[in-house]
Amino acid sequence: MEMGDMKLEVQLKLQAYLDGELPDGEAQELAEYVARDADARALLTELKHTRAAVADYEADIKLPESREFYWSKIRREIQRLESVEPAAKPASLFLTLRRLLVPAGALAVLAIGVLITTQQISSQKVLNALETETAQADVFTYRDYDSGTTLVWLSYPAENSLADFSPTDTYQ
Repeated sequence: MEMGDMKLEVQLKLQAYLDGELPDGEAQELAEYVARDADARALLTELKHTRAAVADYEADIKLPESREFYWSKIRREIQRLESVEPAAKPASLFLTLRRLLVPAGALAVLAIGVLITTQQISSQKVLNALETETAQADVFTYRDYDSGTTLVWLSYPAENSLADFSPTDTYQ
């Protein structure tokens, strides 16, 4: 392991070596490297002292409950905090407008549908009235294709009643 300044990878390997986590071949290689490199030797010594200091400090800490009960309390508190839903954010202007415009748009579409239906019904009534009137009359149609003219002649029964009209039947 050639290096000028100690890399993070070597520092992590030294920690793993101290914890006994390296395979035998890699541990042997790292031990040889520590014997040759003064910086690696100094870091390994510092890690050993830190480990001993932490172990001594932890030995003095006594919990009022058993270890399992202490960690179960921590787990329950974490689960309780995870289950609490965060406060709802205030709705944005876009969402507020959307909540108002969607029902308004639906009402507008409904109103247009009613207007179209009403107009179609009234148009149908007018057509029915015209058909009834036309059915009472004799209809003759003449088409002149050369000049593009169409002549429609309606003969109502009322024409016959004109013959019955006399000049004495005037309004006074």
